[in-house]
Amino acid sequence: MSSFLRAMILMLVLGSCGGGSGYGSAPRDLDNACSIVSQRPEYLRAFKTVERRYGVPVPSLMAIIYQESKFISDNRTPHRYALGVIPVGRQSSAFGYSQALDGTWKEYQQAKGGRRARRDDIYAATDFMGWYMEQTVAETGVPIYDTRNQYLAYHDGRTGFKRGTWKSKSWLVRIAGEVETRAVLYDTQLRSCGRR
Repeated sequence: MSSFLRAMILMLVLGSCGGGSGYGSAPRDLDNACSIVSQRPEYLRAFKTVERRYGVPVPSLMAIIYQESKFISDNRTPHRYALGVIPVGRQSSAFGYSQALDGTWKEYQQAKGGRRARRDDIYAATDFMGWYMEQTVAETGVPIYDTRNQYLAYHDGRTGFKRGTWKSKSWLVRIAGEVETRAVLYDTQLRSCGRR
C-alpha cells in the first residue's frame, strides 16, 4: 500500500471520528450561565459585542436564545404532517440560534449583516437579535432592557406586538415571564462568576 493511500485512509478515518466541535449541539447545563460561557467562550464574546453595539443586556440575549433554540445552532421548527403521518414541511422557516424567519433574516442581511451572515453562527445570530431589538425600541418604545416585552415583540413581530396579538395568547405571556425570570437568573449567575 502506497504511503499516499495510507495517508488518505488515515485522513478519512480521522475525519469521520467526530468533529469535536459539537456543531449544532447545545452546551451542557443550560440553567447555569457561567457553565454555558465557560464551555463556549465565543458565546460571551458575541453577547458582549451585541451589548456594546446595541445595548441589549447579555442575560436578555441568553434567555431569549435559551427559549428560542436551547443554544442549538442548527435548530429548526418541527415538521407538520398531513393525515398525521405524511411530512408536509416545517411549521415555519425559523432556523438557528435566533430562530429568525427567512424573510426577516433577508432583511437583516440587506440592512446590516451582509449576504454571508448565517443564522447558525453565534456572532451573526446575536447581531441579528440586537439589530431587531434596536428596531423594536424605535418602533414600539419598549426599552432595550425590558426582556419580557422585547421577547413578546420578538416572538409576535413588532406589528403583532403593537396590535396586541400576544394578549390573547396566555401561553406566550407565560413564556415571556419565564424568559424574563431566566434573564434575571443568568444575570445573577454571571455576576457571581465575574463574567458580567
